[in-house]
Amino acid sequence: MKSLIAEFVKEKRKSLKLTQVDLAEKSGVGLRFVRELEQGKATLRLDKANQVLDLFGCEVGPVRKEVSHE
Repeated sequence: MKSLIAEFVKEKRKSLKLTQVDLAEKSGVGLRFVRELEQGKATLRLDKANQVLDLFGCEVGPVRKEVSHE
């Protein structure tokens, strides 16, 4: 199952009519990273993911979860 980030990046890239090569060049990351990101690789560098997401006005980061102590 692909991650939400993978699906988001792929959809945004296609909507802007960019190839994976274009996206890699514009965001300053390698083509391999873009491919792995879109394939939903489980372990990716957060800084590089944010370089790609920055092109779409987005970023990823930690989210606080509410923990139940029942």
